[in-house]
Amino acid sequence: MTTTVPAKTPAPVTPVQQSLREHAATRIRTARPDLAARHDLTSYDGLTAAQEDIAADNDQGTLATVVLRNVDLARWVRDTCVFALGIPPEQAADWRTSFTRTVFLAGNPAHLGDRFTFAHTADDRSAAWTTPEPAARTSSLRRLLKLFDGQAGLPARPDTLVEIPDGHRPSPRPRTRRGLYLATAGCTIAQALVHLNHVLAEAVLDGLITPGDHLVLHQVPRIVGVPGRLARVRVTTEQHLPGRLKAAAALTEEAPVA
Repeated sequence: MTTTVPAKTPAPVTPVQQSLREHAATRIRTARPDLAARHDLTSYDGLTAAQEDIAADNDQGTLATVVLRNVDLARWVRDTCVFALGIPPEQAADWRTSFTRTVFLAGNPAHLGDRFTFAHTADDRSAAWTTPEPAARTSSLRRLLKLFDGQAGLPARPDTLVEIPDGHRPSPRPRTRRGLYLATAGCTIAQALVHLNHVLAEAVLDGLITPGDHLVLHQVPRIVGVPGRLARVRVTTEQHLPGRLKAAAALTEEAPVA
């Protein structure tokens, strides 16, 4: 007698998981419509396959390089926005297509100015950014320095106001305030830089963050129950929960600055 084993019914997708899938899919469609045409971005497996294609292209396209002497997260958020606001349109478009890929290196920008050209350097020289360009053009800098290896965790801290300078270029609209959330549970400093960098850079390039805006940095264990709607979300996989996604960083929709 043959026993028929009933097929397993996939677990229902929760509203939170559905929202995270939609944010991840929107990011891919915006940067790479060709990937959206090749993969079913409504499913976890399709999103994973698209991410594998993106990872396979790491040696191609455009990237920015950041040299870090030390990290003050709020200051770094401010300077990341200033850097992204100054990128010329053509380079910004290429970088956006490469998902704002960025390499973080450990070093002292003050010791490198005679050998390398930086597009932006923090006032205290704690960090410096190269213009987004083909990887080969910064290969000598990346060979000289080691990857930034900030393995320390990030505790939850009081909210911090970050003001984006308004003298960089005229803003196309009135100043606004947004919440910038970072999930700190299980997150190292190095990972935090990657997560926040993608959210901030893409928000700047898409016109969501402009000169004079205010960001309130919230370091919280997990991004749940955030007041207001989310305009941008950095979506990653749950390391110990296969098939599930999580919000690693997020930017809320705008509110007027009083």
